[in-house]
Amino acid sequence: MSTIVILGGSYVGLAVAHSLLKYTAKDVKGLKVVVVSPNTHLYWNLASVRAIVPGQMNDEKVFQEIAPGFAKYPSESYELIVGAATGVDPTSKTVTIKTASGTSEQKYTHLVIATGSRSEGNVPWKSNLEGSEKTKAVLHEYQEKVRNAKNIVVAGAGPTGVETAAELAFEYKGKKEVTLVTAGKTILPGLPPSVIKFATNQLASLGIKTIYSARVEAEFPSGNATELALSTGEKMTTDLYLPTIGVIPNTEFLPKSILGGRGDVQVDSFLKVKGVEGVWAAGDVVDIQAKQMAFAALQAKALAKNLDLVLKNQPPVKYSTDGPPMIAVTLGRSKGTGRRGNMKFPSIVVYFVKGKTLFTEKLPKYISGAEF
Repeated sequence: MSTIVILGGSYVGLAVAHSLLKYTAKDVKGLKVVVVSPNTHLYWNLASVRAIVPGQMNDEKVFQEIAPGFAKYPSESYELIVGAATGVDPTSKTVTIKTASGTSEQKYTHLVIATGSRSEGNVPWKSNLEGSEKTKAVLHEYQEKVRNAKNIVVAGAGPTGVETAAELAFEYKGKKEVTLVTAGKTILPGLPPSVIKFATNQLASLGIKTIYSARVEAEFPSGNATELALSTGEKMTTDLYLPTIGVIPNTEFLPKSILGGRGDVQVDSFLKVKGVEGVWAAGDVVDIQAKQMAFAALQAKALAKNLDLVLKNQPPVKYSTDGPPMIAVTLGRSKGTGRRGNMKFPSIVVYFVKGKTLFTEKLPKYISGAEF
C-alpha cells in the first residue's frame, strides 16, 4: 500500500490529489491520498485584486469548500485533514500535524510539499495560515476599508500592485484618489518596454498617480488614517495603505537542509526534493520559475505525472523550465497587457482570456477535479 501525503489544499495540492485519485488509483491498488490543509475552502486569490472592491465578487465567487470535490472517490482512497504540518522527518517518513483536536503523526510513502506562500502583512492577497474563516474575515475587512477610504496608496508596482491600483481606479473613476508607489524607475520591472509603456499610459488614463524611485519604509497609525514614511524623506497620509510587496514561502516547518537561502524548497529537474527520498515539491514553495499560477499549474501536472510513473515502477521525466516567460496583467475591467517572450499581448486578448473573470470559472473545476 502506498500513501501519498500532500501538504497544501490550494492550486497545486488539489491538482496533484485529483490527478492521482482519478487516474493513478485505477492501476495502483491500495493507493491512498492524504491532503493536509489549514483551509477548509479553496481561496481563488488570483481574483483578490478585484474581490477587495465591494460588490464586485461575493464570497461564493472566490471561496469554495474542498471536501465535496472528493466525495465521489472511494472513502478508503483519500483523507482530508484540516490542520497544518509542524514538522517533517524524512528519515522515518513522518509528518507531524497540528489540528484543532491536537497533534498527530502521519506516515507517508511519498510526500508532496505544496504549502504555497503568504503575503507580508495582514493583507488579502493570499490564504491566511489561520484558515479559511480568517482569510474571509481579512477580505471582508479590506472591502469595508476600501468602501470608506477617500484616498488609497498601493505600494509595489509588480503585477499585483498594478492590477490592484487599476481595479480601484476603474471602479471609482476619480471618486477615490489612488496612488501607486514603486521603488523602481518603471512599473512592472523586467517586462518589455512596450508592455510597460502601455500599462503606464493606461494607469495614467485611469487617474492613478504613480510615485517612482520610492519605497514605503514605515507606516504609523494616525487616527483613522495611516502615515507613510517614504525612502525619499517624504511623508504621506492615506485612508488605506495596501502593500503588495513580499511573498514568504510557507516552509518554516521543514528541515533546513532542504531549503535555500530564501526559504524555498530545493528541487531537481524531476521536481523531487534534493537530498531526501520520496519527497516532491511544486508551486510557490520552489524557486525554479516565477511564482505565477500558470507555472504552478504546469508544475502540478508534471509532478502528478511523475508520481504516477514512479508508483508504476517507471522512471520520472524531467520538467522543462525552458519555455518563454509569460504573464498577463489586467488593467481594470476592460483592458490588459502582458507578454509571451518578447511579444506583447493585445489588450483585448488579455481582457477576454483573464480580465473578464480572472479565471473564477475555474474554481468549481479545481474543487471537483474536472480541471485535471
